[in-house]
Amino acid sequence: MGAPGGGTDDELTLLRARVAALEADAGRGAPRRERHRLRSFCSALLVVIGCVLVPLGLVAAWTADLLGDTDRYVKTVEPLASDPDVQDAVANRATDAVMRHLDLPALLEGVAPDQRPLVEKALGKLGGSLESAVGSFVHDRARDVVASPAFETIWTDANRAIHTSLDRALTGDEDGAVKIETDAVTIDLAPVIDRVKERLVASGLTAAGNIPEVHTDFTVLRSDDIGKAKTGFALLQAVGLWLPVIAVLCVAGGVLLAVRRRRALVAAALGFAVAAVVLGIALTVFRTVYLNALPASVSPAAAGSVYDTLVRFLRTSVRVCAVLGVLVALAAWLSGPSRPAALTRGLWRSGVTATRSTADRAGMRLGPVGPFVHRFHTWIVWILVAGAALAFVLWPHPTGWVVVGLALSLLLALAITDFLAAEGPGAAGPGPGGVGPDLAAGSERVEAEPEPEHARPRPGAGPGPDPKGARPKG
Repeated sequence: MGAPGGGTDDELTLLRARVAALEADAGRGAPRRERHRLRSFCSALLVVIGCVLVPLGLVAAWTADLLGDTDRYVKTVEPLASDPDVQDAVANRATDAVMRHLDLPALLEGVAPDQRPLVEKALGKLGGSLESAVGSFVHDRARDVVASPAFETIWTDANRAIHTSLDRALTGDEDGAVKIETDAVTIDLAPVIDRVKERLVASGLTAAGNIPEVHTDFTVLRSDDIGKAKTGFALLQAVGLWLPVIAVLCVAGGVLLAVRRRRALVAAALGFAVAAVVLGIALTVFRTVYLNALPASVSPAAAGSVYDTLVRFLRTSVRVCAVLGVLVALAAWLSGPSRPAALTRGLWRSGVTATRSTADRAGMRLGPVGPFVHRFHTWIVWILVAGAALAFVLWPHPTGWVVVGLALSLLLALAITDFLAAEGPGAAGPGPGGVGPDLAAGSERVEAEPEPEHARPRPGAGPGPDPKGARPKG
């Protein structure tokens, strides 16, 4: 018996079964989509947390490195001894300290008769009042001291000796040569003043020999919120290198949890780089705020030099993370299925194949090396990548140029590997960066979504009604 609309009972049964199957698939697809949404949300949350922790991790590592390693601290502050702004500031502080202890009215009276002409001649050349003349004379001698190699030795030895006290000062214990007074971290310049007095006596101003031991301070750090800074430094030193590790683990966990891991890796790497750049911008902004908040008694130029020197390695870490994030994102993108990435891989393979062909025509033979590399190409590529990552991790205080150098070395090693792997009968050559020909050609299929179950042919199911609606013959 024919069914309404010209169909048969068999066709109606088949259509109803198809509709029921589609409804069942739709019912099963909803929970799957919910699970995918949950995974995507958790993945994005971990990546965001990791990127937020990146700046804090860099600051924590820098703090632990600066306060926990005396040699590192001395290496950081050593260039300040030859900084012109710091030298001027130290010379001015030493001059003020000496002038406060010189009895100017009795200066010439206390000089021996045979030495008085030498002192009068030295002061007469400077002109002006006695106070300004003596002040300029003392400042010149102080400037000679801070510009000499002796000051570099004094500066280095003093900073090495006070490193433990600096640790105490920034973490709450105020004992030692470095102390916190009036919201400032200061260094005693008594050894420099002693050298200045020696220079003054040697220049004929013997009255300087009667000056008692003078202690004056040179400000290293100054802030109205030094109490909060102490708490922050103590906390960052406590977490040390653990915070960067936690940040990396959060980012890695987010990528592994993602539904589309390559896309998540690109986003996470770029977020990693952006977080580092944000820290670099924050350091620059804070420098301006910090210098504007200094009192008039502190030299802004010297304070700026001290600040730039102390955060020098932190800025290097910022550049390292930014470069590393961009390189990882670029590598992940180049291995993806996009048309530009596929074109880049094709150009890579064409270049390797052309070079291999030229070498073959020139009579180059590698014997069993080519087939061996071709057979274990994937393993060799992963070993090279792991070796580059291990070199970066073990490199003591890497810089941005170190990251670029390691990336270029890895790229050269991959090119050589692909060149060797192109040898062998029937070898079409590996893809760029260790992607074999089959994987490179099928990269689109790797990223494609799986075919829905309702679109797959079911066992025992007929071909379905003809698209034109014609009845089957017979």
